[in-house]
Amino acid sequence: MIRSVNFPGRGALLSSVAIVAMTVGADAQDRGQDRDGVYQLGEIYVSGAARGGSGSGGAGGGGVGGSTVTREQMWTFEKQTLDQAVNLVPGVNGTLSSAGQRNETDIFVRGFGRWQVPLMIDGVRLYLPADNRLDFSRFLTGDISEIQIQKGYASVLDGPGGMGGAINLVSLKPVKPFESEIRAGTMFDNRGAFQGWNSYARIGSRQENFYVQGSVNQLDQNFWSLSRGYSPYPAQGPYPGSLEDGGRRNGSDTQDWRVNLKAGYTPNATDEYSINYTKQSGAKGAPLNVYNNPPSSQNSFWLWPAWNVENLAFLSNTQIGDASYLRTKLFYNKFYNALSAYDDITYRSQSNPGRFNSQYNDNARGGSIEAGTELIPMNTLKAAFHYRQDFHTEQNDNRPTSPVFNTTEPWQHQNQTTWSAALEDTFHVTPDVDLVGGVSYDKYRIDKAEEYDDIRGLYEYPKGGADALNWQTAAIWRYSEAKQVYFSVSDRARFPTIFELYSQRFGNAIPNPNLGPERATNYELGWKGQILSNLKGTAAIFYSDVRDLIQAVRVSPTQSQTQNINQGNFYGFEASLEAQLSAQFMIGGNYTFIERNVSDVSIPGFRPVGVPTQKAFVYATWRPIEPLAITPNLEVASDRWSDVLVGTQGPNAPIRAAFPDLYIRTGAYTLANINVNYQVTENVELAGGVRNLLDQNYELVWGLPQPGRTFYAKVRAIF
Repeated sequence: MIRSVNFPGRGALLSSVAIVAMTVGADAQDRGQDRDGVYQLGEIYVSGAARGGSGSGGAGGGGVGGSTVTREQMWTFEKQTLDQAVNLVPGVNGTLSSAGQRNETDIFVRGFGRWQVPLMIDGVRLYLPADNRLDFSRFLTGDISEIQIQKGYASVLDGPGGMGGAINLVSLKPVKPFESEIRAGTMFDNRGAFQGWNSYARIGSRQENFYVQGSVNQLDQNFWSLSRGYSPYPAQGPYPGSLEDGGRRNGSDTQDWRVNLKAGYTPNATDEYSINYTKQSGAKGAPLNVYNNPPSSQNSFWLWPAWNVENLAFLSNTQIGDASYLRTKLFYNKFYNALSAYDDITYRSQSNPGRFNSQYNDNARGGSIEAGTELIPMNTLKAAFHYRQDFHTEQNDNRPTSPVFNTTEPWQHQNQTTWSAALEDTFHVTPDVDLVGGVSYDKYRIDKAEEYDDIRGLYEYPKGGADALNWQTAAIWRYSEAKQVYFSVSDRARFPTIFELYSQRFGNAIPNPNLGPERATNYELGWKGQILSNLKGTAAIFYSDVRDLIQAVRVSPTQSQTQNINQGNFYGFEASLEAQLSAQFMIGGNYTFIERNVSDVSIPGFRPVGVPTQKAFVYATWRPIEPLAITPNLEVASDRWSDVLVGTQGPNAPIRAAFPDLYIRTGAYTLANINVNYQVTENVELAGGVRNLLDQNYELVWGLPQPGRTFYAKVRAIF
């Protein structure tokens, strides 16, 4: 287990600094229900560490290949959304998705994206049945106690799909008879204009045999502004120039809020039964590619009036005797998404071909059961079974403002059932050495696959399905009280989405119901520990052999089909350090190097996009006087490959001539940031700072520059 401690004189700012005290045993051995306000029922299993253990983001992490972003780190470094917060740890980067018109963020864990790395909330997977295109910037961090990130090795006990790892958002739980927290903040651009505000409020109570809690988190941003270094793309001959003139970024408004309610019953020191309800709602614009005027088909005038998620879950833990336990999860999820495509930048008319109002109205239900025992000395055996049903419903209102060509499709339904059975055994060779082995069998089937077109009307595709056998093993040696070395191998599969199976991509693709799963074998050799009394660190080298990657293959001059054709390998290393140099000064940081090679037979010169070859995060904290803490930090990234999404004909032909390749490297960047925190009283603190202090003009995806210098001010009160 990894316990959080405060260094003398450091206060709340350094509560995220952890020292490593590794122990391994059955889940029944470690049940501190009130640890640091972390909702332990919602933590995912970490092989090689007792459930309930966690670690600090940059220089820690429990078990095999894991890192944790703490609540204090998210506050100190002003990370309001999930995609921003994960950039604090090595091996992980949040970025824009390659399809820029969707204005979505993706997260890559050692080169694996949102389709290969499941997202969970309190251990319950959030999966969008149609295409699982999660937008990670919609997930606010105000009510999160920690973000667990498993890299490469994600335990088979936590369900199917962990081909490249797993991300879990763990909520808060009250630990005092009465507690509350209030936060508020504002944002300003590089010209001093008010951009938006955010707020968070929580109230809770922990009594002897029960607890209750409620919270609300909101982020409302009217716009963000480009760097002063941005210049509009110039006109070339008949080309009219960029639609983005600089300053306030067109289409950059977002509104998000989330409500989180929790009630639990704790009849004794080990058992716990909890009901959780979460509802979040979002709306957003979509900034246009600055090189396209008018936008190509990949960058149309799109708006999302709704991006909503709702979760209801029951979680329990029951101890059976002194050496066994039983855990259950039951859940019901709802997802509603509305997308509108317009004719032009006025966002009023929807009469042209390809303009629509689209609705997704999805839900999922299911559950899991997990049991573990240490009835046999020196051995921990665990088993889990997961079952879920996903229901996708969609409808398009095509060309809604056209008096002649307006048509409304009937609702179409696609349903899917997935289940997984898993077994994991840990053999405690000695008190300091563990051998872990896991195996699972996953299976899915398509129960309904409806589609609609003007010629055939409502019809159904052939139903698909597949199964997969997964295995993993690890060895952990704790060669001193606070140091360990480990080696792991994990062979996992990922099933295709309904979109990959059946989408016709506006008539340009042929469905493939027989599409098989992707697969990766991940190898990792790692070390973590306390080097000196004031210095700790981690280091890991990793290699992934990826097979049967899913890719759209050109099968005719006008159509493609999604097939399992790609092979490749991802490899690299990462390291992190944290040092408490004195009572007033602390430094830390991490570094990642990664290469991704993918062989592809359908796209000449194919490049895997979205991941920089090198990435680093460095920070220092100086406390000149007890209440004041100054924390500058640097976010550094080398360039990365990006798609060049532009047509070859018409007004965009000059742009294709200027960017002839299908892929381009976006520029490297170094973002300087600073946060100043002042503890006014024991319960109240003020903070303010600057992001992108040097106002650097940079891109994560071709044609989509990122925010320039941004100022913020905030306050929080904890009682």
